[in-house]
Amino acid sequence: MRKKAVGIIYLVIISVFISCGAYFNQPFTQKKARIGENTSPEFLAKKFLPAEKIIVGVYKFRDQTGQYKPVLNGSTFSTAVTQGGTTILLKSLEESGWFRPVERENIGNLLNERQIIRNTRQEYANGKKITMPPLLFAGTIIEGGVVSYDSNIITGGSGLRYFGAGVSNQYREDRITVYLRVVSTSTGEILKNVYVSKTILSQGISANLFRYVSLRRLLEVETGVTKNEPAQLAVKEAIDKAVDVLIVEGIVDGIWEPKGGDTAKYYVKKAYYKEQLESSKIKLYNRKQEERRGKFGVGTSMGMSKIVGDYINPTFQFGYDFKFKYRLDDPKFNFWVTLGKYELDNKSTFHESFITSAINFEYTFLPYEKLTPYMYAGIGSISRKNLEDSFFKFQGGLGLEYLLSNKIGLFVNGEYNMPITDNLDRQIVGNKNDLVWRFGAGINVYF
Repeated sequence: MRKKAVGIIYLVIISVFISCGAYFNQPFTQKKARIGENTSPEFLAKKFLPAEKIIVGVYKFRDQTGQYKPVLNGSTFSTAVTQGGTTILLKSLEESGWFRPVERENIGNLLNERQIIRNTRQEYANGKKITMPPLLFAGTIIEGGVVSYDSNIITGGSGLRYFGAGVSNQYREDRITVYLRVVSTSTGEILKNVYVSKTILSQGISANLFRYVSLRRLLEVETGVTKNEPAQLAVKEAIDKAVDVLIVEGIVDGIWEPKGGDTAKYYVKKAYYKEQLESSKIKLYNRKQEERRGKFGVGTSMGMSKIVGDYINPTFQFGYDFKFKYRLDDPKFNFWVTLGKYELDNKSTFHESFITSAINFEYTFLPYEKLTPYMYAGIGSISRKNLEDSFFKFQGGLGLEYLLSNKIGLFVNGEYNMPITDNLDRQIVGNKNDLVWRFGAGINVYF
């Protein structure tokens, strides 16, 4: 009975905390057709319409990757990227509000139909002259394609299993890259060339229970859900963004003229340069490379200190210090100086206050991240409160800092001090020097 109760408890926990998400995402009923998703609501170019819409032709915009859809045990003959890139691009050009697309992908069909119309009208014209309106010609054509589809640029997951009950999650990220260029039909000059990348995320969570609840009674439960970002929507979003960037860069370079004149140009330039600056900080895997910590900084910390000396029963005692920090040209390396005070104590034997100073060289492992570990080492001195004795020391430590903002950071650290003396506790026994452990937490302010 006890095993059965445990199994039921596991089942309830899994059902409540894990599988409810899976059940809520199950398609229980058929869905009616709907209007397509709006993939790019933040068109910068849409804020200002053109002085005159641009007639543009698109002959082809194809998948140039030649890659097939990846599966667990190889690949299939289904392509990884949609083959309807031209259709998607024409839709994006229309939605931008800047272009008048003309039919060029199937120009043969259009010409055949115009010929049928002309022949039919001539047959029933009774000798009258038949004319048809001329076709629009494009002053520019847009070309390009999906040039890469990178599978599994990031994969990972986590899981936990205990006594036959387990949960796990997995994720995978792919990436597509789109190039787009606009060409003048008068001169053949490539007026502008841009590229945009977009990641495609796939996630899966699962939970299962496998347990004997009684003799010859096996309980097995499994549930889960997987979500895959549609590749077609990713391609549409990437093309939308490429069209937007094409228009904006054309405004910045004077290729296109927006309504609103210089005021509109100034707004677009300011917004685009801001976006460029943010984009330049983001490297592969969407890691934002930003110099978060200023050139100079000040900080303070409080903590506990403990002596390892010649007496027994050392205790932790309160201490504090202040520091001034200077960052070198490489943001991974810093110098800082400290001045502080702490007490050392052996129960019922020794208790005294000390003033300490130090110069440290610090290495920051992840200088562009909000949360980073760091290590440091340096030299300094430790003196009794009345400055009657001063001792040279080496110190080193490890720490962890988290930035609340680019100016304020919280940190914790542990430090190992090695004074060049065995007289720190006023007792010289043996040939080993006294040591001091310090642990603290504090705040840094950068400017």
